[in-house]
Amino acid sequence: MTEKSRAEYFRELRKTKKQLVFLVDKDKAEALDEKLSKQGEGRTEWFRRVLDEELSK
Repeated sequence: MTEKSRAEYFRELRKTKKQLVFLVDKDKAEALDEKLSKQGEGRTEWFRRVLDEELSK
């Protein structure tokens, strides 16, 4: 992928997506990872599901 097409790809992506970044305690993050691993779910899928649940209230 050329630099121009890569830059264009991310410009287009940012029109529909927004990045959320935050820090949590390491112990809590590891506990969440362990729980999600047992459920076969990743952080992204989990967060999107929880977010949808909260927004539908």
